[in-house]
Amino acid sequence: MTLTTRITRLLDIEHPIIQGGMSWASSNAALALAVSQAGGLGVIAAGPMYPDALRAAIREVREGTARPFAVNVPLYNKRAAEFLDIVLEERVPIIIASQGGPKAHIARFKAAGVTWIQVTANPLHAKKAEDAGVDAVIAVGYEAGGHPGPEEVGTVVLVRSTVKAVSIPVIGGGGIADGAGIASMLALGAGAALLGTRFLLTPESGLHQAYKDAVLQARVNDTAVVGKGRSPIRMVKNAFSAAYAAAETSGAGDEALDALFAGSSLKLAALEGNVEQGKIEAGQSAGLIDTLEPAGQLVARLMRETEAAIAELRDAIN
Repeated sequence: MTLTTRITRLLDIEHPIIQGGMSWASSNAALALAVSQAGGLGVIAAGPMYPDALRAAIREVREGTARPFAVNVPLYNKRAAEFLDIVLEERVPIIIASQGGPKAHIARFKAAGVTWIQVTANPLHAKKAEDAGVDAVIAVGYEAGGHPGPEEVGTVVLVRSTVKAVSIPVIGGGGIADGAGIASMLALGAGAALLGTRFLLTPESGLHQAYKDAVLQARVNDTAVVGKGRSPIRMVKNAFSAAYAAAETSGAGDEALDALFAGSSLKLAALEGNVEQGKIEAGQSAGLIDTLEPAGQLVARLMRETEAAIAELRDAIN
């Protein structure tokens, strides 16, 4: 079975699978290269990278595959202007922009023939992005790891409402770890599924092994959203998240909560392996994953599962 959707046609990819752009995990060439070579869309996460490292990763992916790939640029980042220049200079075919609006930047990318995908927090933002000229939007529900939408809308409702709000293609994500999840996004009207946590747990992701082990051990109820009202993140529960929850419960003031939140970081867990005090960003789908699996092999299995899920639904109709 070949699954051809508006997204696979737009991006010229074989499978409707988008690998999430995840700081540290895909801030390298290895993961993006493996996913793209397997027929999905691999994504380099520029966020924590230095410009020279980003250039090197882009060139390594391009040398390793003729298939499309993308770079994720968080537009709030202090190096965002440099990242955007590099995407153009290195002729990256697809940009995935997040945490900032496209309006100030998109014209020169469209002129260069770059496909612009915008991460959006709600259907209103998706419509504004469409009006600004983006080619597709990503709608990621509250189940996802990292920075969830502040309005706490789950994936099914968010993706479906976004599909109804815009005429451009939509990519849905949040809580997806297998082919049944991918099939559900297609059923909602999305043209592809975004998977983050599932691709964290691959040999190619650039995370400390202790981080991967912590996510592998997590059950579906072992994540928490920490820092509501600030810059909230969904992460695997640990000593830091417990201390933060206790401080909130005890009525700690904003200054104390800010200091506690700032005392932990993703880098502490991702690179240094401190999984008690670092922020282990991961989604609820961690509870659906129990193996590390090479990214290319994973893409192939996900597609077999997706096809099986669709076939089962067809059988149910008949």
